[in-house]
Amino acid sequence: PELRPPLKRAGMLTRDSRAKERRKYGLKKARKAPQYSKR
Repeated sequence: PELRPPLKRAGMLTRDSRAKERRKYGLKKARKAPQYSKR
């Protein structure tokens, strides 16, 4: 019915395409680095 325009303005009709970043070698996760120690 008349629900689309307000939902569209609120940005609720588009899919959020953000996905999980891939894991990189040498790191614990995509960005988290292993614990750093000076010695």
